[in-house]
Amino acid sequence: VRTAGEAARMVWEESRRLWGIGTPIAIATLSLFAVSSVTTVFVGHLGNLPLAAASIGLSVFSTFSFGFLLGMGSALETLCGQAFGAGQVAMLGVYLQRSWIVLIAASLLMVPFYALAEPLLLAIGQDAAVAREAARFALRILPGALSFAVNFPTAKFLQAQRKVLVLAWVGVAGLGFHAALTYLLVAVLGWGLPGAAAAYDVSLWAIALAQAAYIVGWCRDGWRGWSVAAFHDIWAFVRLSLESAVMLCLEIWYIGMITVLTGHLQDAQIAVDSLGICMNVNGWEGMIFIGLNAAISVRVSNELGSGRPRAAKHAVMVVVGESLLIGLLCMALVLIFRDSFSVIYTTDSELQHAVSRIAGLLGLTMVLNSVQPVLSGVAIGGGWQGLVAYINLGCYYIFGLPLGYLLGYKFNYGVGGIWAGMLCGIALQTLILIFIVWRTDWNAETCYLHGKC
Repeated sequence: VRTAGEAARMVWEESRRLWGIGTPIAIATLSLFAVSSVTTVFVGHLGNLPLAAASIGLSVFSTFSFGFLLGMGSALETLCGQAFGAGQVAMLGVYLQRSWIVLIAASLLMVPFYALAEPLLLAIGQDAAVAREAARFALRILPGALSFAVNFPTAKFLQAQRKVLVLAWVGVAGLGFHAALTYLLVAVLGWGLPGAAAAYDVSLWAIALAQAAYIVGWCRDGWRGWSVAAFHDIWAFVRLSLESAVMLCLEIWYIGMITVLTGHLQDAQIAVDSLGICMNVNGWEGMIFIGLNAAISVRVSNELGSGRPRAAKHAVMVVVGESLLIGLLCMALVLIFRDSFSVIYTTDSELQHAVSRIAGLLGLTMVLNSVQPVLSGVAIGGGWQGLVAYINLGCYYIFGLPLGYLLGYKFNYGVGGIWAGMLCGIALQTLILIFIVWRTDWNAETCYLHGKC
């Protein structure tokens, strides 16, 4: 690059590639997340106790399943992305089947976690009434959580080949179906929480099966039928899947832990509800960056697989800069509308005021969460999941979580103290990942991948 014009043109071209991949993925992910949001909105008008139960069920138990299975599915993101970049398209279907086998088996291991929801919530000090309702709701949404074992591998398979428009169409159609079904079961038939859970389950399975049907019927280049090769080298695949799961779960569950810790505060119902609303808003922004996470993972894995390290490095620089700008914009919007956005979720004036008080922390969270997910996407594209898992463990659970506990309980700052302490953990993790990416030798990464080192 010799001139500013050439640099700007390269940034524009890379930005176009990233958003061409990331926008449909973001739409699909937003649609999937909106299934939970629609459920929360309908349940919120049933009362504070149902809202608290649904908030815990969706933000703790469903998030547990989402994080664990999305993490395990990220192994497919690395392998399929690098195989596609290297021109080994025939391996994509084998990797997909291998991922289905591993994730379906893993999803069955989560059943006891849901079955023991009430004693687990009581053991960590949740209010008895909230724990009882949350446990019932968690069991009812278990079938929907199991659909992630089919959904995530199919999504990663399509992402690696940049066949992402179908994900957006399926996601939007599934969301519309869910909104109509939830309205019918909750508002028209009056089934309450059980109706909301039933709509959640049916809608998630409809989305997962639609994606799988598209692959089997219309992806003949990557899908060449069922193969016994899917059972070969399965333990190596399990190892990479577990590394991916640990890396991502430590990130996703960390946010869920804020809700759990908040349940110990005085007036736990208002604290949990206000935090649940903020986490829901934060999740909307997070879905955008999950789209960019997937896009940069595809770009890095494809470019490394194709032997183009400079292109991989350039993609990383562009996506980090653009993500930070979006995060700052989201923070500004939250601060401008801090006194009004909560009316979407509740008519309770006390709860609306509680949300307004912690909106500043929500804005800071949005800035940090704009950069951190795309750096995780770089790690997935490069196959660095094991290293990042250790970083997440130290920053989040050894540093951030204890700090949040001290500020919230020992120094009596309440939900704001818990959240502020945990934000420090996110900030530390983000700084470490920035340093690692800055120091990465991309030529060596390409050399290692192709077995030339």
